[in-house]
Amino acid sequence: MNKAGKKLVVMIPCYNEEKTLFKVLRSIPKKIAGIAKIETLVIDDGSTDNSLVIAKKASANHLLIHRQNKGLGATFKDGMEKCLELAADVIVNLDGDGQFDSGEMVRLVEPVLKDEAGMVTGSRFLHKVRIKNMPFIRFLGNKIFTLIINNLTNSKFTDTQCGFRAYSREAALRLNLFGEFTYTQEVFLNLAEVGAIIKERPISVTYKKGRNSRISGSLFAYGKNSLGIITRAIRDIQPLKFFGVPAVIIALTGFFINIFMFIRFVILGKTSPFKSLIDVGIALIIIGVLVMFLALVADMQRKIRLNQEEMLYLLKKQNYENKRK
Repeated sequence: MNKAGKKLVVMIPCYNEEKTLFKVLRSIPKKIAGIAKIETLVIDDGSTDNSLVIAKKASANHLLIHRQNKGLGATFKDGMEKCLELAADVIVNLDGDGQFDSGEMVRLVEPVLKDEAGMVTGSRFLHKVRIKNMPFIRFLGNKIFTLIINNLTNSKFTDTQCGFRAYSREAALRLNLFGEFTYTQEVFLNLAEVGAIIKERPISVTYKKGRNSRISGSLFAYGKNSLGIITRAIRDIQPLKFFGVPAVIIALTGFFINIFMFIRFVILGKTSPFKSLIDVGIALIIIGVLVMFLALVADMQRKIRLNQEEMLYLLKKQNYENKRK
C-alpha cells in the first residue's frame, strides 16, 4: 500500500472504563494526513461494568473480548496481533481512561508515516513541567525504570512507561512479548535489540486526584512485576553481563580469600584459626567458573533465540500478508 493509502488502527485496552471510554472513542481524530482509513479496536480485559456496551454505543469498529482479566501485557499482545490481522499499516495504542489527549496521536503517527521510526512513544516529561496529581512514588518509579532502560539500550529516553505510542507494521511484526502484567519496558528492550528506531514526542497527560490505573493496578504490584520483566529481559538480551559479572565477582572473591590465606601462611607459617577459609575460597572459585560457563551457554542460546525470532518474524509476515490479499 502506498503512503497515501495507509490504514491506521487505534487500539484501546480497557478494564472497567465505562465512565471515560465513550469520550475517548469519540475524540479520536477522523482524519490524519497520510492516513486513508482510521479504525478503532477496543480490547476489553474482562470488564465487569458496561465498558462493552459503551464501546458498541460509541461505534467502535472492532471488539476483542477477554472473558476473564488477563492483565495489560496479555491485552496489549492480543491487541497487536488483532491489528495485524486487520491489515493495519500504523498502530496507535491509547488508554481508555481518558488521561491522554487523543488528538496528539497525530504527532506520534507522523514519524512512522515518514519511515523515520518504528515506534514513537509519548513522553510526559519532555516539556519538563511538573505533572499535576502525579503521585511522587509513580514519578520516582518512572525515573528509575527509565534509567534502567536507558542503560540497557544506550539511549537517553525521558519516559519509558508511557503507553500512548504509535507503531509501524514492521515494528509490530518484530515484537515477541511474554509479560502478562505489563508491556511498556519489554517493548523498548525488544525493539531496541532488533535495531528498530525509537523516538519520543511530547504529550500532555491529565491525572485525576486519587485515581489508580484499573489496568496496571497498584504501584507496588506494578513495580514488582515490571522489575521482574526487566530482569528476565536482561537475562535474555545480555546473558554475558547477567551471568558473567556475578561469576567474576564470585571467582575473584574466592581467589582473594586464598591469596590472603597464602600470605598469612608465608608470614606466620600457619593458617589456623582460618583454615576453613581455604575451602570456602576454593568453593567460590569453582562456583564462579561454573556460573561463567553458564554465561557462555546462555550467550549461545541468545544467538539461537535471535535466529528463531527472525524465522518467526518471516513466518508472521508471510501469514499476515497472505491474509491481506
